[in-house]
Amino acid sequence: MPADATSADPGDPRAAEGAPPHGHRAVSPLELFYDLVFVLAMSQLTAHLSAHLSWRGAAETLVLTVAVCGVWAFTSFEVSLLDIQASWTRLIAVGAMGVGLFMNSAIGGAFDHGAWLFVATLLVALAAPAAIAALKAPSVRMRRHFARQLTWLAFSGPLWLTGAAVAPEAQLWLWAAAAMIDLVGAWTAHPLPGRALDSERLPFDAEHFIERLRLFLIILLGETVLSLGETIAHQPNEPLILTAALGTFIALVGLWFTYFGRGERIAVGNAAETDDPIRAVRLGIDMTYLFLAGLVAFAAGSELLIEHAADPRSGVAGVLLMGGPALYLLAQAVYFRLAVGTDWRARAVGGLALAAAAAAAPWLPPLAAIGLLVLITTVLAVRLTGERNWRPEVSRRI
Repeated sequence: MPADATSADPGDPRAAEGAPPHGHRAVSPLELFYDLVFVLAMSQLTAHLSAHLSWRGAAETLVLTVAVCGVWAFTSFEVSLLDIQASWTRLIAVGAMGVGLFMNSAIGGAFDHGAWLFVATLLVALAAPAAIAALKAPSVRMRRHFARQLTWLAFSGPLWLTGAAVAPEAQLWLWAAAAMIDLVGAWTAHPLPGRALDSERLPFDAEHFIERLRLFLIILLGETVLSLGETIAHQPNEPLILTAALGTFIALVGLWFTYFGRGERIAVGNAAETDDPIRAVRLGIDMTYLFLAGLVAFAAGSELLIEHAADPRSGVAGVLLMGGPALYLLAQAVYFRLAVGTDWRARAVGGLALAAAAAAAPWLPPLAAIGLLVLITTVLAVRLTGERNWRPEVSRRI
């Protein structure tokens, strides 16, 4: 499939190649302010999954997760590409934040009374920033990319709208198809026949966006801490419940260390050295969908096991408790394998070990399941936190 040819825009030759006008910059307070809207999203997704422990409930939560993460990913990438100091770019961020607030507040009723509010705000949040970026992006290649993104949305949008108008049974199928189109588009950079994004050697402030991803991950982990704290606050102070809560907290700290112990420095170093910074960023965005899904499952499983710590078996909650971190670690493994070429094997082994534990978890007592999770995550965190020399293998092509 041939890629877009490089086209020179008038003016600054760096701008013609899509270079950030001010070089590397720190994450602005407005960007971080925007990210905080998604604290509500994760809380709502976790509550929806906890309240609908069935295959359908899991499917609904997954569809909503794809939609929510897509809004964050597309808007954040578009704002990062443009000049955050420009007044119209700030308007995009503030507008997207307001729309996102109403969209995330509608998550709980998205498959009931809140379908239209969720869909209307979702489509505005996806279409408006992309349309502006298709006109204002600093290179012809990127403007064409955003135009293709709008074309993909023209296929998924009618499915989102139709789903809001039909019975709940058909709604899930239509929204699942729409979410799949959006997800495949995001993971393939929205290609069309004869046209695809050629991002190699296209300047982009990848270090800035890796920092955005870092802060977003901290927000997601922080919301998981808040979820645990709220669960503890609503339970009696009994030794069994407090022990279960302590175990889930230790496991969460272990998950934090699996990335922030050493992986963060490797990711930043790769972003600074790679010949294809947009590809490095895209891989991080792609894996964020899985990070969010994994942490939602972990938060829901932790909440349920703490509440039912005295039960003889963990049941579905045990699967969520183990499966969420497994997905989180396997996503890290994929990112480090494709983007960096190193430091991925231990994450893959840890993720597979947790996936195997998830298969046995329904029959384990809650404390046993939590103890096994603590053991695996602690060993992995210690393994991934140690200092050692590494050489990133940059610019790998998939």
